[in-house]
Amino acid sequence: MSRFLPPDHTQGDERTIGGYARVHARPAAFEGSDGFSYSVELLADRTGDAARPWGAFLLFVQWKRFGDHGVSGHLESEFLAWGDERAAALAALGAMDVEEVQVRLDALIGARTEAERAAIVREDDDEGVA
Repeated sequence: MSRFLPPDHTQGDERTIGGYARVHARPAAFEGSDGFSYSVELLADRTGDAARPWGAFLLFVQWKRFGDHGVSGHLESEFLAWGDERAAALAALGAMDVEEVQVRLDALIGARTEAERAAIVREDDDEGVA
């Protein structure tokens, strides 16, 4: 069951990826250069580097176009922001402009090998067959 929540602009700047999620109470969604729909989540992990102990990255969830609703794949960026603590790394990444997130998504899509692209299209086409 879905529900409509009006944007709450007191929660931040929706032009940043972190602000968008707070204002709209949901992750941002994008159309990739491959025609698939993606949603994005901001995640952080330990880097193993004492100078930059936490790194934050973007996880793009790719959604199926045909057949049953669900996930058909994902893409991950490299670490794009760092901090001494997990929250600091996530806050730094959350300040990224939404437009820059789209650029990062399209770059990751473009970096897929031809075999990866063909497998994704083949799997998606198979789902649309009745």
